[in-house]
Amino acid sequence: MKLFLKGEKCFNKCLLDKRKEIPGQHGKGFRGRKASEYNKRLREKQKLKRLIGLTERPFRRYFALASKQKGLTGENLLRYLETRLDNVVHRLGFSISRAAARQMVSHGHVLVNGDAVNIPSYPLKPGDAISIKDSFKENSFLKKWREQSKSLSPLPSWLECDLDQFKGLVKNWPLRDEISFPVNDQLIVELYSK
Repeated sequence: MKLFLKGEKCFNKCLLDKRKEIPGQHGKGFRGRKASEYNKRLREKQKLKRLIGLTERPFRRYFALASKQKGLTGENLLRYLETRLDNVVHRLGFSISRAAARQMVSHGHVLVNGDAVNIPSYPLKPGDAISIKDSFKENSFLKKWREQSKSLSPLPSWLECDLDQFKGLVKNWPLRDEISFPVNDQLIVELYSK
């Protein structure tokens, strides 16, 4: 499945479009076998981990936080992942991919409520204002991404954005149907509940 991890490359240079079978020595025989229930759950978890760009340890930590909260664990997990600073910067259209957003945050180009934050996993809450440093607003990549993001999908209702000023606002918590990850959260919960 295309996860669109590389931004623009996913639209014009994707290897998955050319590939007919799974790579590797055993790729041909794997297509015919039926996936087990465990395999389905594991694949769903791996897909979400790759989409957000996490390794196993932080992903487990997010799952532990989500399971302690009231409500559905799967929805809580997706809400925690959706409101990470690097993901919100990407959703606002300030970057072409989550990896680029992560790098922007790590290099200190993003402000949260007027303060520089260089932690990509910084959790945002309703009322937080996100902006780009003035010194970085003239960056050629940022201007290019702004033009591309104007033509992409509309902004979810839980975010507010002014692309000309590179400012955004988290209005409220995201609902399940507004979350950008195309995964079945119930399978992930079942995998960790064993």
